[in-house]
Amino acid sequence: MWNITSALFLLTALVCLCANATPARAEIEYPWCAVYNMIGGGTNCGFSTLAQCRATISGIGGSCEPNQFYKGPINNGSHPKPRKKRR
Repeated sequence: MWNITSALFLLTALVCLCANATPARAEIEYPWCAVYNMIGGGTNCGFSTLAQCRATISGIGGSCEPNQFYKGPINNGSHPKPRKKRR
């Protein structure tokens, strides 16, 4: 069923795919993190608003903190920065 040529082709294709792979990155960073008080508690930085974070930790304990990696919205050119007025 498999001959050596097919196996080598498959192995070469697999090596090429793995060599060109890039690490996965999150596309969106959120401004708020929930820090849980449970034993071995964790952190969830997936909240757009402080209210979302507080609703999540209510009843289970924890705190909400600003995400230290959040950089804010990206200006893609659709809303130019205001210019300083010259005097």
